[in-house]
Parts: sequence; structure tokens; C-alpha cells
Amino acid sequence: MQIFLVLLFAYTLSQFFRAFLAIVAGDLSRDLGLNAADLGSISAIWFATFALAQFPVGYALDRLGPRRTIAGFMVLAVIGAAGLSLATGFVGALVAMALIGIGCSPILMGSMYYFARSYPVERFAMLSSFMIGFGAAGNLLGATPLAIAVEAFGWRGSMATIAGITAVSALTSLILLKDPPRVAGARETGGMIAGLVEIASLRTLWFLLPITFISYAIVIATRSLWIAPFFADVHGFSVTQTGHAAFFMAVTMSIGALAYGPIERMIGDAKTTVLIGSVLTSICFLGVGLFGSASVVASVVLIAAVGAFGLTYGIIMAHGRLFFPPHLLGRGVTFLNFAFIAGAGIVQWLSGRFVQASANAGADPADVFSMLFIAFGSVLALATALYMATPARPKVEAGV
Repeated sequence: MQIFLVLLFAYTLSQFFRAFLAIVAGDLSRDLGLNAADLGSISAIWFATFALAQFPVGYALDRLGPRRTIAGFMVLAVIGAAGLSLATGFVGALVAMALIGIGCSPILMGSMYYFARSYPVERFAMLSSFMIGFGAAGNLLGATPLAIAVEAFGWRGSMATIAGITAVSALTSLILLKDPPRVAGARETGGMIAGLVEIASLRTLWFLLPITFISYAIVIATRSLWIAPFFADVHGFSVTQTGHAAFFMAVTMSIGALAYGPIERMIGDAKTTVLIGSVLTSICFLGVGLFGSASVVASVVLIAAVGAFGLTYGIIMAHGRLFFPPHLLGRGVTFLNFAFIAGAGIVQWLSGRFVQASANAGADPADVFSMLFIAFGSVLALATALYMATPARPKVEAGV
């Protein structure tokens, strides 16, 4: 339990960092002279550096274990959070968010590595869902509580405080985490590139990658970047009201993530669980795109439903984990996480360009966000259709 709580502390901060920007976006835009495209880039750089760091993180987990990997990387998150509180322009904010992304990159994968190495395979989905669900408290902290703190102390003071809390988490991880038993022969299983080549050669994963790339990306883009501009520009919400909307979505994300573990155990199949959740999420996105601009209630309910159904992340990871041999477990789960986070970065960068270009063209915000959410739902539907070709379990003769 102690190790779970230490990991949860760190992961809660990681969730906060990927979601807080929506609440401080207005203040950053005013104080640092940023536009929508700049905000999209700043948000995307977190995900881009987080994603690229998955490759050395996976190698470090297989070689060093989660304790030193998590604690060491988190030092960069501390530096980045402190740097953001002092930023004076776009470049400073961009560098700070890049450091935060790298610093947060091993936390969830280190947790999943520990679960996979320390518990039976049938408990992996449940533990992962609990970590993601309880860790979504970071989303909650990055909503109404952050909005209240920013109004009381300013965004710079709030970020400096978060930097201090992150430092405490890094130190706690170094002192209290314990590494699981090492896989026999792990040090002799080749380098980072060789491991990635072996993972990429697993054809059973190929049709799993599109849904890995897009499913989390569109949900977190909505929560971390576009929920506040959507409600502010389309429905006239104040900062506190957008904080409430973001908080509501964060609550449903937490509940949904927690529920997916028991649901997967009840259904008995990760693939079926992911398919059901993805279809429902796609429908909700399409509903927001078609009806959200006309109704505040429909917007709030459907976006909350996106949060509830959309966090299939842990179950997709549990499905993919079945195909990785023990000596590549760290690199395997981080490879999938790279796809999750790379998708998030690319979607946020592209959506930022789309929203800015539409604004420059004088498009009505209601039409812009309608097209954005319809695109999210349509792309997820396509990825879900491709995912149907993924085997539910590896074949025994496949040797994985």
C-alpha cells in the first residue's frame, strides 16, 4: 500500500501538469502575449517531450528499475514548474513545459512496470485502472481548486507552489520506493534500439496502435486545452465557471477510469471493454459537435460523458501488455505510452493550428468547435474499426 501511495502521489502531479493549462490559459495569454496557436504549442510540447522520453524511460526501467528512474526524471519537472512560474514569454514557457513533460514521463510507466513485475497478470488491469482513476485527482486539482488559487494568489505563485510539491514527491519516491525483483538476464537483452525493433516486429500490435494513438489524445485535448475556450467563447462562461466545467469532466474521468478495471474483470476481455468504451466516446464527441453549441446543458453532459467513457487508456495498456515478453516489459509498455502521448501532442498541436486559422478567418467559435469535436469523434470511430482486427490474446505458438 505504501508503494502504491507514493506512486499515486507522483502520478497525481503528472495528471495535474497535463491538465492545468486550460485554467491558466487566459492569464498566460495576457501576461506572456500568447495566441491560440502558441497555447497549442505550449501544451503540445509537454506531450511531445513526454512521448520522446518514453524510449530512454523504458530502457531505464528494464535496467535500473522504477525507483531511480522516477525520482531522477522528476527533478526536471521541479525545474520546469519553477521555470514556468518565472517565464516572461513564449520561449520560456515552452522550455519550462518541455522540462515538465520529460520529468513526468516515467511516473505512470514506472507504476505499471512495478505492477506487472510484482502481481499476477490478471490483476494488472485492475491496478492500472485504480492508479489512473485515483490519479485523476490531479485533473480535479487542475480545475476549480486551481482557478480559485489563481484568482487568490496569481498563476505565478500557484505554479511556484506546485514546483515545491513536486520536489517533495521526487524525494519521497527516492526514499520510499522499492524496485521489484529483476528479470533474469535483463542486462543481457540488448540495448534500447534492439528492444524497440523487437517490439515493433510484433504484428499483433499493429492494429492496436491507431486507437492507442487517438483515444487518449482527443480526451485529454478536450480536458487540458479546449474545454475552457469552448465554454468561454461559445457559452460565455467566466473563469470560475469554466473551472467548474473542467472539474466536472475531471470527476467523470476519475470515475470512469476507476470503473474500467472492475468492468474489464466482469466482461473478462480487455478488447471487448475497449470497444464498448470507444464507441460510446465517439458518439458523445459527435453529439457535442452536432448539438453542443445550441445547449449549455447538452455540452456539459456530453463532455462529462466523454470523460467517463473516454479513459480506456489503462485497459488498452493491459491488452497490449499481454503481447510483451518479460525481458521487454519496460520498453513494451513505454512504447505503447509513446503512442498515447505522441498522439496527444500531435492532436493538440494540430487542433491549435486549426482553431487559430479559423479565428483568423473570422469563423464563428460555435462552428469552429463543432467541427473540432465532430473530427474527434470521427477519427476515434475509424481507429476503433481498425482495432477490431487486433487479437484478444496472443497465440500460444507466437512465443510472446
